[in-house]
Amino acid sequence: MKTLYLLRHAKSSWDNPELKDFERPLSERGFHDAPIMGERFKQRGVNPCSIISSPALRAKTTAKLIAEALDFPVDDIVSNPELYFAGTGMFLKAASLVDDACDSAMLVGHNPAITEFANVMANTEIDNIPTCGLVEISLDIDDWADIEAGIGTLVEFDYPKK
Repeated sequence: MKTLYLLRHAKSSWDNPELKDFERPLSERGFHDAPIMGERFKQRGVNPCSIISSPALRAKTTAKLIAEALDFPVDDIVSNPELYFAGTGMFLKAASLVDDACDSAMLVGHNPAITEFANVMANTEIDNIPTCGLVEISLDIDDWADIEAGIGTLVEFDYPKK
């Protein structure tokens, strides 16, 4: 049995229109919400063995803040360029490459792909994963390489304003 956590990055700032999308930082609300959500994850026993993040600044920062709240070593966060502007196929590929020694992994990415991927994986109909929203999916597999669309079960869907 494996557990996949899908986390959308926290709220980003649009204060500087000159910045490229990739370089947008978190907003004040994003810096507020991520540690709170990290603490909520920790209270629920969320403890991923692996955190894989889009390399975009807002996703990396969110992953770091969540990791700190979960006492996960920040230096162990893996940056995967394929999660930036990824589609369902890239999320599936990233999950399939997780080390089998890990029973749980967290992918940190962007909308609309992360919502689409959650729906495809767990046959759900989530309209939108809000910023800093987390979806927990249970997978009845022993090896990450066996992951495929539709095999997951939605366990939890949480977000800051819930």
